[in-house]
This record gives sequence, C-alpha cells and structure tokens, in this order.
Amino acid sequence: MAIKQPELIWFNGNLVHWHDAKVHVLSHAIHYGSSVFEGIRCYETNDGLAIFRLRDHVKRLFDSAKIYRMELPFTLESLEQACRDVITENRLTASYIRPVAFRGYNSIGVMPFDNPVEVAVAAFEWGAYLGEDSLAQGVDVGVSSWNRSAPNTIPTGAKAGGNYLSSQLVVEEARRHGYAEGIALDTQGYISEGSGENIFLLRNGKLYTPPATAAILPGLTRDSIITLAEAQGISVVETNIAREALYLADEIFMTGTAAEIVPVRSVDGQIIGAGCRGPVTEQLQSLFFGLFDGTTPDEWGWLERIYLKQPCELYSA
Repeated sequence: MAIKQPELIWFNGNLVHWHDAKVHVLSHAIHYGSSVFEGIRCYETNDGLAIFRLRDHVKRLFDSAKIYRMELPFTLESLEQACRDVITENRLTASYIRPVAFRGYNSIGVMPFDNPVEVAVAAFEWGAYLGEDSLAQGVDVGVSSWNRSAPNTIPTGAKAGGNYLSSQLVVEEARRHGYAEGIALDTQGYISEGSGENIFLLRNGKLYTPPATAAILPGLTRDSIITLAEAQGISVVETNIAREALYLADEIFMTGTAAEIVPVRSVDGQIIGAGCRGPVTEQLQSLFFGLFDGTTPDEWGWLERIYLKQPCELYSA
C-alpha cells in the first residue's frame, strides 16, 4: 500500500519537508539492519483526536534501543512531542505514526558504535493493514515454512528492523500461496506469531496466546486485548501452543497496531469455527474500538488527546 505523503516529517529534531528527510546510502542501518522502530495509531474519537498508548510505545522504542546499546540523542518526552507534532503540523486526523531510530553514516564495518544514531518520526494515513474487509470478514492464513529466531540469537523482544527480514519471508510465502498472512512457529515447533501480529486462539471459552518465550514481540495491542478480556471475565492463558491447536480452535484472531484485531477464518485451508468472525472476537473488537467512540471507558489512561493548531515555522535539518 503506497504511502499518502503529508508535507512534513520530524527528522533529527526538526520538522522538514517530506522529501528532504534523507540518509546516506552507506548508512549502517541500510547494510546491517541496525534500526529500531515503533508503529502507533492516532484515532478520531468522540472527544477529538487521541494517540493510543503513546507513552508505552515510546518507552518500548527506548527499550529496543537499549538492547542494542543504541543511545538515543533525544529524551522520551521530546519524542512523544515529535509524535504529536507530525499529527498537528500536518493537520492529520486518523493516522499511523512511525518513529524510527537507526545507525547512520560514518564507517562501513559491522561494529556499530562509530556511526551516529539518527531519529525520524513520520505520520500518514493508513487504513486496515490486512484489507478494508478484514476486521469483519476475517482472513485466510497459512503456517509458514520459516521459523522464528532461536533464543539467544536475535532478541525478538526488541522491535528491530533486522528482525523483519524474517517477517518478509513469512508474508511473501503466505501471499505466494494465496493467504493474506502467515503464521511462524518457533524453533521448538510451537506457534509464535504472524509476520506483524500476535495470535490468540479461543477454545472452550478460554483464550490462549503464545508467551514471550515463543520468540514473539510482546505487542501493546496484545497487552490491551488481554486486559480487556480479563476485565470481562474471559480467562487468558499464556502458554506454548502446538500447531494442531490452530485447526481445533473455536475462534482465532490476530492483533497488532497496524492490523488492530483481525479474525482468522481458515488456517492452511482448514475452516476455523463457523468460518467467520466469532462472537468473542467480535466482543473484543467492540471493546477495543469502543475506546474511541466512548462506549468503553478508558480506565487505563491509554488515550492521549491531541489538538490541531496552526502550522509552525519550518527549520532545515
């Protein structure tokens, strides 16, 4: 899906025109994948614009950077403000925010520390990640031949650019086989995650989801759904899940900032439940999206209101 480009992007502390946010082709990140990033959504709510779990996302960016000993040259608060600014200065409404920190240009070797850390924050309109009908109609998925990384190889708890080489293999294979998304297993053969989503299975009234030790990125939408489900008295079990459990599930759905909450109607051609969005999935979708229309009280302080203002003066990077 092509990016609908706004006018401005935040780059190394300044708002610049979109096409002026440039990096050198010999930047370390381009050659060695040395970047960390976040995906954050801004929603139109019944009380204006709100960014969903802004502080948690930016904290995770800093956590990912810490794992790779990448010292960010900005404070957490300044990057939160940058996320607000790319919305307000571009006069966006519902949109997707992408902060990214990466090793820039200086040396060509693998050793990263000689290369400066650069930071950018972009925002742009982005609809449903797996298709406009996916939230209601669900998607067909397939188990991938590609496994997730083994423990003590690449830290999957970091949202790092290099990790998504694995995701590219998973989703490319899935699309080639006619599926909307792929599901990767961990090196022990247990269910891990999709190329960009966490997974939940409903069986006999309980929700099951892979644990952090199954080579997943512990998603913030995943965490939100666990919180919302438990508040409704739905038991959530984090445990290793065998592949065949996918075929026997009453319902399956996937979660992520981009995907939001997407039902799975089939796995490897096996129909899940009735082959459509199940009642628990629909209930959790309603609770989640109810945060934005006011039908679900924001008891956890997840929504940060932002307000449009007059465009500010531009500076060169």
